[in-house]
Amino acid sequence: MSELVLVERRADGVAVVTLNNPKVNALSQAVLTALHEAAIDLTENPPGAVVITGGDRLLAAGADISEFAGRAEGALIGAGFHRALNAVAAIPRFVIAAVSGYALGGGCELSMACDYRIASEKAVFGQPEVLLGILPGGGGTQRLPRLVGASRAKELMFTGRQVRADEALRIGLCDEIVPHEQLHERALALAAEVARGAVLAQALIKRAVDVGLEADLPAGLELELELFEAVFDTQDAVVGVESFRANGPGKAQFTGQ
Repeated sequence: MSELVLVERRADGVAVVTLNNPKVNALSQAVLTALHEAAIDLTENPPGAVVITGGDRLLAAGADISEFAGRAEGALIGAGFHRALNAVAAIPRFVIAAVSGYALGGGCELSMACDYRIASEKAVFGQPEVLLGILPGGGGTQRLPRLVGASRAKELMFTGRQVRADEALRIGLCDEIVPHEQLHERALALAAEVARGAVLAQALIKRAVDVGLEADLPAGLELELELFEAVFDTQDAVVGVESFRANGPGKAQFTGQ
């Protein structure tokens, strides 16, 4: 695995993915390739949960502008972003973005490809591509309006303005705010809690939500019914039901099988 993206698999079942491209974690094509490889590994050999971070200072300040040139380069950059961030979104586990500082451009798009965003009180989000005369190319035009609504997303992308943590929470761009020094502790604690749960059922929940939201309600309900039937083939379902009957809720010890 590349040193540009570090992956630590912890004993508590949490995998921590850390962007490591000093000074601002620019999402170069090399970083995106390494992130894609990490996401594929986490999909093929899934942990209990995943935390994605850029360290104590920031998540990522955006794409590597030095790679920008003409249309041909733009096509390669956009394809690299989509390949990597779609792979992150497809990890069949709860993926938490721990946003310590700037999450701009591609960094904001990376956070939105995760299932949940925990922000430090110092976090700043934004899609400032229009200030370069371009538009978001890593999923921003699609994921941002799904989180904050079309009107707010357009305003943010048309102006390129940056959003601090309190506003991000208010509009739905992040899901909770914690003191800066508690960010990684909180993200790891939540990930560890989820990792102790029925991870196969969680994977099916993620699929039902993500795929169902792209379909109409009848199709989404049909998918839910299909997955609800399938989950009873897991050992965790057997354990969970038997534990509930014997001991009440919240006592089951799941094995991820």
